[in-house]
Amino acid sequence: MLEFDDAQTRLANGAPLPTAAVDLPLRDAMGLVLARDLTATLDLPPADNSAMDGYALRHADFRDGARLPIGQVVYAGQAPAPLKPGHAARLFTGSLLPPGADTVVMQEDTREADGHVEILQPPRPGQHVRRRGEDTAAGTPLLPAGTRIGPAQIALLASQGVARIPVHPAVRVGILTTGDELVEPGAPRASHQIYNSNGAMLAALVENMGARAEQVLHAADNEAALKSAFQTLTRECDLVVSIGGVSVGDKDLVKPVLESLGASLDLWRVRMKPGKPVAMAHVEGKPIVCLPGNPVSAFAVFAVLVSPLLRRMQGRRDLFPQVSHLALRTETPRQDSREEFLRVRRIVNAGGVGELHAFEKQGSGVVSSLPWATGLARIPTGRAVYDGEKVAYYDFQHWLS
Repeated sequence: MLEFDDAQTRLANGAPLPTAAVDLPLRDAMGLVLARDLTATLDLPPADNSAMDGYALRHADFRDGARLPIGQVVYAGQAPAPLKPGHAARLFTGSLLPPGADTVVMQEDTREADGHVEILQPPRPGQHVRRRGEDTAAGTPLLPAGTRIGPAQIALLASQGVARIPVHPAVRVGILTTGDELVEPGAPRASHQIYNSNGAMLAALVENMGARAEQVLHAADNEAALKSAFQTLTRECDLVVSIGGVSVGDKDLVKPVLESLGASLDLWRVRMKPGKPVAMAHVEGKPIVCLPGNPVSAFAVFAVLVSPLLRRMQGRRDLFPQVSHLALRTETPRQDSREEFLRVRRIVNAGGVGELHAFEKQGSGVVSSLPWATGLARIPTGRAVYDGEKVAYYDFQHWLS
């Protein structure tokens, strides 16, 4: 069997980096990946302005008990006149600082009467002033290529006046489920059948990562149906993910079908639980990843093995999200001949420290464990892990986004 880390590395490098780029309106780029570095073209803020509602003055004009005449009132969006020596200017948050002013006193530390303002607290030079370019300066790096565009990135780009950006097109993913026992949700179900949760699950996982579930097909357990489905998906998609049919049963036909299409399997069995039967192939240069049929196994394998490959195809900078180490709470020691990925929930204990609690039923068909869990705890092979020991934690919030 292939060790988990080796399988993860091979899968992550199982496709070329993207080269295509398109210019899209900022709003349409949400969830996509920046195709080239962007540089700031504006100083932000573009001029010194006030961080508070208050009064602008020259710090040198402050004296205990002094009352300064209010020479002007400046609203945000207005251009102020130069500040006369010995005067103050009434400002609001975002108001430009009048030329000559260098300090802002917030209104809570003042008293205004008869067109004058009294400063009740000695100000520090330069306080409550947002300096030109202190946020971003023109000519400095703004966002590097490989950045996934989210609300924060859109805010930064919009603040620079950027209307369109170059991004890699969304990766088109084809999903193929197999198994004569499966029927689609909403269809009549006989007693010997179960509903197909894998197709909808994989489509949701793909789209949550910013890719596009281009097609979701289901094929009967025969070579003709499987071959036709694979041909359709490899023709129309950039990546194909199939579920089921990669073990050693009489109806596990994915391997011979792929070989008939000219592919050879790069992976076959991975030393992990759940998810031992995992395979990767290429047809006409396009990667095909074959996942085990049990929903939990498919979910776990997608999270820790397939997601880095998808990030690479998207052009992201970081293929492998962070892995933290937290204490595992378990009543009995955990040990297996394969690396085990437990469905766990991260809970903050009474001392304010995060710890991992395992779902009671860890069977690979227990779908109810998935919405309960916040991630996977990695139990190393070959030794027992006892209550309170720290283990690697793969948080779904990072690994599935």
